[in-house]
Amino acid sequence: MIPRKLLVATLAVLSLLAPTAAQADLKLSQLIVELGQGSKAGDIELWNDSPERTFVAVEPREIVAAGSAAQSERRDPDPQKLGLLASPSRVILEPGQRRLLRVAALNPPGERERVYRVTVKPVAGALQSSASGIKIMVGYDILVLVRPTRATISLVSARQNGQVTVRNDGNSSVELIDGRQCDAQRKSCSAISGKRLYAGASWTVPVLPDKSAEFTVKTPYGEERRVF
Repeated sequence: MIPRKLLVATLAVLSLLAPTAAQADLKLSQLIVELGQGSKAGDIELWNDSPERTFVAVEPREIVAAGSAAQSERRDPDPQKLGLLASPSRVILEPGQRRLLRVAALNPPGERERVYRVTVKPVAGALQSSASGIKIMVGYDILVLVRPTRATISLVSARQNGQVTVRNDGNSSVELIDGRQCDAQRKSCSAISGKRLYAGASWTVPVLPDKSAEFTVKTPYGEERRVF
């Protein structure tokens, strides 16, 4: 049990903090950027929707073996070696101000998709108040896909012990969305959560024995409905 004096002191501190809490509202125009042969660069609009000046840091990194048990991150201060430029790396946004963040692939597309994440996050600045307070800051992790020279789509599925495993044997990621498991007459269906399936990765989802799993598969070429 918390001692009464400590509890009173804690509540007093919270009562001081709560009325002066400030939230830095950083907004982004998109969270996924696809680059490739036709588009080597993309722009993301950053918008400060708060009454305070916002300081923003931008940090790119490559995701190696994305979606697999061996997934790791690779960072390099040299954009040419990393293969991706995210510019500017530091941004100051006045209240209501908008700026563009450019993301560009610096190397030609390869035989396999390259996956990057770009963290865009506010960093602490001074509170515009003489009172005690807290600042709530929300950052974003942008997904950047550098598509291969020619994307190949190959999904393989297997069913065992009440589970369906889907493996991506292609060279480019796909999205499995609007998932449902249905009986043969499609009179009884229930939703299945979606998943981005990276090249070389697999995903296992539980499915009832008398039902099939189906998803809309989003690829670089469009969408199609698939039953597994």
